[in-house]
Amino acid sequence: MKLLRIDSSARNASVSRQLTAEFTELWKAKHAEGKVIKRDLASVTFPTITDEWVSATRANPTEWSEPQRQAIAPSDAFIEELRAADTIVIGTPMHNFGVSWPLKAWIDQVVRIGKTVEYGPQGPKGLLQGKQVVVISSRGGSYAGGSPRAHLDFVEPYLRAVLGFIGLTNVTFIHAENQYRPEQAPAGKAAALQLVAQAVAEPVRETAASLRR
Repeated sequence: MKLLRIDSSARNASVSRQLTAEFTELWKAKHAEGKVIKRDLASVTFPTITDEWVSATRANPTEWSEPQRQAIAPSDAFIEELRAADTIVIGTPMHNFGVSWPLKAWIDQVVRIGKTVEYGPQGPKGLLQGKQVVVISSRGGSYAGGSPRAHLDFVEPYLRAVLGFIGLTNVTFIHAENQYRPEQAPAGKAAALQLVAQAVAEPVRETAASLRR
Protein backbone atom coordinates (compact mmCIF):
# COMPACT_ATOMS: atom_id res chain seq x y z
CA MET A 1 0.00 0.00 0.00
CA LYS A 2 1.23 3.49 -0.86
CA LEU A 3 0.01 6.86 0.38
CA LEU A 4 0.79 10.05 -1.52
CA ARG A 5 0.61 13.08 0.77
CA ILE A 6 0.37 16.38 -1.07
CA ASP A 7 0.66 19.68 0.79
CA SER A 8 0.29 23.08 -0.83
CA SER A 9 0.14 25.69 1.93
CA ALA A 10 2.93 28.26 2.10
CA ARG A 11 2.84 28.02 5.91
CA ASN A 12 4.74 25.17 7.56
CA ALA A 13 2.39 25.17 10.55
CA SER A 14 -0.82 25.61 8.56
CA VAL A 15 -4.02 23.86 9.58
CA SER A 16 -4.21 21.96 6.31
CA ARG A 17 -0.68 20.59 6.91
CA GLN A 18 -1.58 19.61 10.46
CA LEU A 19 -4.58 17.69 9.18
CA THR A 20 -2.72 15.91 6.37
CA ALA A 21 -0.04 15.00 8.93
CA GLU A 22 -2.72 13.52 11.20
CA PHE A 23 -4.19 11.58 8.28
CA THR A 24 -0.72 10.25 7.45
CA GLU A 25 0.02 9.12 11.00
CA LEU A 26 -3.32 7.32 11.30
CA TRP A 27 -2.82 5.72 7.89
CA LYS A 28 0.67 4.52 8.88
CA ALA A 29 -0.72 3.01 12.08
CA LYS A 30 -3.28 1.12 10.03
CA HIS A 31 -0.84 0.08 7.29
CA ALA A 32 2.35 -0.81 9.13
CA GLU A 33 4.02 -2.04 5.96
CA GLY A 34 2.76 0.85 3.86
CA LYS A 35 4.93 3.47 2.19
CA VAL A 36 4.35 7.22 2.35
CA ILE A 37 5.42 9.54 -0.47
CA LYS A 38 5.46 13.22 0.49
CA ARG A 39 5.11 15.97 -2.09
CA ASP A 40 5.37 19.53 -0.75
CA LEU A 41 4.15 21.69 -3.59
CA ALA A 42 5.04 24.92 -1.80
CA SER A 43 8.72 24.01 -2.13
CA VAL A 44 8.49 23.14 -5.84
CA THR A 45 9.68 25.58 -8.49
CA PHE A 46 7.10 24.85 -11.15
CA PRO A 47 8.18 25.20 -14.77
CA THR A 48 6.18 27.49 -16.98
CA ILE A 49 3.87 25.81 -19.46
CA THR A 50 5.80 26.63 -22.61
CA ASP A 51 5.55 25.78 -26.29
CA GLU A 52 8.08 22.99 -25.67
CA TRP A 53 5.84 21.55 -22.93
CA VAL A 54 2.71 21.64 -25.08
CA SER A 55 4.42 20.23 -28.16
CA ALA A 56 5.96 17.43 -26.07
CA THR A 57 2.50 16.32 -24.92
CA ARG A 58 1.51 15.92 -28.58
CA ALA A 59 4.64 14.17 -29.83
CA ASN A 60 6.08 10.68 -29.55
CA PRO A 61 8.56 10.66 -26.62
CA THR A 62 11.14 9.00 -28.87
CA GLU A 63 11.09 12.15 -31.00
CA TRP A 64 11.40 14.72 -28.19
CA SER A 65 14.09 17.35 -28.41
CA GLU A 66 16.16 18.03 -25.31
CA PRO A 67 14.18 21.21 -24.48
CA GLN A 68 10.94 19.22 -24.76
CA ARG A 69 12.34 16.48 -22.53
CA GLN A 70 13.39 18.97 -19.87
CA ALA A 71 10.08 20.82 -20.03
CA ILE A 72 7.94 17.70 -19.58
CA ALA A 73 10.10 15.89 -16.98
CA PRO A 74 8.41 17.38 -13.86
CA SER A 75 4.97 16.48 -15.25
CA ASP A 76 6.06 12.88 -15.80
CA ALA A 77 7.38 12.67 -12.24
CA PHE A 78 4.17 14.03 -10.70
CA ILE A 79 2.06 11.63 -12.76
CA GLU A 80 4.15 8.62 -11.77
CA GLU A 81 3.62 9.51 -8.11
CA LEU A 82 -0.13 9.51 -8.69
CA ARG A 83 -0.05 6.22 -10.54
CA ALA A 84 1.95 4.52 -7.79
CA ALA A 85 -0.37 5.63 -4.96
CA ASP A 86 -3.30 3.65 -3.61
CA THR A 87 -4.45 6.52 -1.40
CA ILE A 88 -3.94 10.24 -1.99
CA VAL A 89 -4.42 12.95 0.62
CA ILE A 90 -4.34 16.54 -0.60
CA GLY A 91 -4.11 19.55 1.68
CA THR A 92 -4.94 23.07 0.54
CA PRO A 93 -5.93 26.35 2.13
CA MET A 94 -8.74 28.30 0.51
CA HIS A 95 -7.15 31.30 -1.21
CA ASN A 96 -9.48 33.87 -2.73
CA PHE A 97 -12.28 31.27 -2.70
CA GLY A 98 -10.19 28.76 -4.69
CA VAL A 99 -7.26 26.39 -4.27
CA SER A 100 -3.72 27.52 -3.50
CA TRP A 101 -1.64 28.50 -6.52
CA PRO A 102 0.92 25.66 -6.09
CA LEU A 103 -1.93 23.13 -6.18
CA LYS A 104 -3.31 24.71 -9.35
CA ALA A 105 0.18 24.61 -10.91
CA TRP A 106 0.45 20.90 -10.00
CA ILE A 107 -2.95 20.20 -11.54
CA ASP A 108 -1.84 21.83 -14.78
CA GLN A 109 1.13 19.44 -14.82
CA VAL A 110 -0.83 16.22 -14.15
CA VAL A 111 -3.86 16.69 -16.41
CA ARG A 112 -2.44 15.38 -19.69
CA ILE A 113 -4.02 13.78 -22.73
CA GLY A 114 -2.72 10.24 -23.17
CA LYS A 115 -1.26 10.13 -19.65
CA THR A 116 -4.10 10.77 -17.22
CA VAL A 117 -7.05 11.22 -19.57
CA GLU A 118 -7.89 10.02 -23.05
CA TYR A 119 -10.62 10.81 -25.56
CA GLY A 120 -12.63 8.17 -27.39
CA PRO A 121 -16.01 7.80 -29.11
CA GLN A 122 -17.75 8.29 -25.76
CA GLY A 123 -15.76 11.38 -24.85
CA PRO A 124 -13.09 11.80 -22.15
CA LYS A 125 -12.07 8.92 -19.90
CA GLY A 126 -9.91 9.37 -16.81
CA LEU A 127 -7.01 6.92 -16.56
CA LEU A 128 -6.25 7.17 -12.83
CA GLN A 129 -8.96 4.95 -11.42
CA GLY A 130 -9.41 2.77 -8.35
CA LYS A 131 -7.77 5.14 -5.85
CA GLN A 132 -9.03 6.70 -2.64
CA VAL A 133 -8.61 10.48 -2.49
CA VAL A 134 -9.12 12.66 0.56
CA VAL A 135 -9.01 16.43 0.10
CA ILE A 136 -8.50 18.47 3.27
CA SER A 137 -8.97 22.22 3.13
CA SER A 138 -8.79 25.00 5.69
CA ARG A 139 -10.86 28.15 5.35
CA GLY A 140 -10.89 31.45 7.20
CA GLY A 141 -14.69 31.52 7.35
CA SER A 142 -17.56 29.10 6.85
CA TYR A 143 -18.55 27.98 3.36
CA ALA A 144 -20.58 24.91 4.31
CA GLY A 145 -23.60 23.95 2.26
CA GLY A 146 -26.57 26.13 3.16
CA SER A 147 -24.45 28.90 4.65
CA PRO A 148 -24.59 32.45 3.25
CA ARG A 149 -21.11 32.01 1.71
CA ALA A 150 -21.58 28.52 0.27
CA HIS A 151 -21.74 29.89 -3.28
CA LEU A 152 -18.19 31.25 -2.89
CA ASP A 153 -16.65 27.82 -2.37
CA PHE A 154 -14.76 27.10 -5.57
CA VAL A 155 -12.40 24.62 -3.89
CA GLU A 156 -14.63 21.56 -3.68
CA PRO A 157 -16.53 21.91 -6.99
CA TYR A 158 -13.34 22.62 -8.92
CA LEU A 159 -11.34 19.77 -7.40
CA ARG A 160 -14.24 17.33 -7.70
CA ALA A 161 -14.52 18.17 -11.41
CA VAL A 162 -10.83 18.18 -12.34
CA LEU A 163 -9.92 15.11 -10.28
CA GLY A 164 -12.89 13.26 -11.72
CA PHE A 165 -11.74 14.24 -15.21
CA ILE A 166 -8.55 12.20 -14.73
CA GLY A 167 -10.39 9.26 -13.14
CA LEU A 168 -10.14 10.16 -9.46
CA THR A 169 -13.83 9.96 -8.64
CA ASN A 170 -13.67 8.39 -5.17
CA VAL A 171 -13.05 11.67 -3.34
CA THR A 172 -13.88 12.63 0.24
CA PHE A 173 -13.78 16.33 1.17
CA ILE A 174 -13.01 17.49 4.69
CA HIS A 175 -13.09 21.22 5.47
CA ALA A 176 -11.76 22.93 8.59
CA GLU A 177 -14.06 25.95 8.74
CA ASN A 178 -13.67 29.32 10.49
CA GLN A 179 -9.91 29.19 10.98
CA TYR A 180 -9.60 33.01 10.99
CA ARG A 181 -12.23 33.31 13.71
CA PRO A 182 -10.45 32.70 17.05
CA GLU A 183 -13.61 31.83 18.94
CA GLN A 184 -14.68 29.24 16.34
CA ALA A 185 -11.37 27.92 14.97
CA PRO A 186 -10.79 25.18 17.63
CA ALA A 187 -14.22 23.68 17.01
CA GLY A 188 -13.74 23.78 13.25
CA LYS A 189 -10.39 22.03 13.51
CA ALA A 190 -11.71 19.45 15.98
CA ALA A 191 -14.59 18.60 13.67
CA ALA A 192 -12.17 18.16 10.77
CA LEU A 193 -9.92 15.90 12.87
CA GLN A 194 -12.88 13.64 13.61
CA LEU A 195 -13.61 13.34 9.89
CA VAL A 196 -9.94 12.62 9.19
CA ALA A 197 -10.01 9.71 11.62
CA GLN A 198 -13.22 8.44 10.06
CA ALA A 199 -11.79 8.68 6.54
CA VAL A 200 -8.82 6.50 7.55
CA ALA A 201 -10.85 4.01 9.58
CA GLU A 202 -13.67 3.65 7.04
CA PRO A 203 -12.34 4.54 3.57
CA VAL A 204 -14.99 4.96 0.92
CA ARG A 205 -14.41 2.44 -1.87
CA GLU A 206 -17.39 2.87 -4.16
CA THR A 207 -17.73 6.02 -6.22
CA ALA A 208 -21.50 6.01 -5.82
CA ALA A 209 -21.08 6.16 -2.06
CA SER A 210 -18.44 8.91 -2.01
CA LEU A 211 -18.92 11.33 0.84
CA ARG A 212 -19.46 15.06 0.54
CA ARG A 213 -18.14 16.33 3.85
